[in-house]
Amino acid sequence: MSGQPERPWSGRPEPSPLTPRAAQIAAAARELLEEEGHEALTMRALADRLGIRAPSLYKHFPDKAAVEAVLIERGLAEIGAILHAALEEHAGAEDGTGAIGAVLRAYRAAALDRPNLYRLATSGEMPRARLAPGLEEWSGTPFFLAAGEPYLAQALWSFAHGMVILELDGRFPEGSDLERTWAEGARAFAARRAREV
Repeated sequence: MSGQPERPWSGRPEPSPLTPRAAQIAAAARELLEEEGHEALTMRALADRLGIRAPSLYKHFPDKAAVEAVLIERGLAEIGAILHAALEEHAGAEDGTGAIGAVLRAYRAAALDRPNLYRLATSGEMPRARLAPGLEEWSGTPFFLAAGEPYLAQALWSFAHGMVILELDGRFPEGSDLERTWAEGARAFAARRAREV
């Protein structure tokens, strides 16, 4: 990939198409996931939420993993759109972190807003064969566009992901100033990026 596209979100791969009934099931699964967590997302609980028998779900999804793949696709599409928009709207951040700061702030906000969907999309083995082609790469492209180099982009995403998970799990010591920690990380990556230019 060379340079930043004129409109970063152009060419966005679309999630897999769903029938109206499958979309309704996926929406119920997402509600269940966000309200009760990944452990609560079972085919039986999903059927109960929809007021149907569990075997009826298998007419639309072959297994629970297929339901999860649809949710992961939607999660990747949403966070990708948020990150691409952050690049376009806020790259000239006044704190000196530019695109890197914009991507980090948007990533954190999106993850904290949808914690259980975020966990599903970023933990465990990625079901790449079940995902729309190119969607995973597209959703992560803002890290590359901000960092300008693939290994720095991967390190930037690893920082962001680790920070989010630690925050979601309440693992930072009491009294930690997470805003400052995020800002320090953004400044460190932006300084590294500036040396590469």
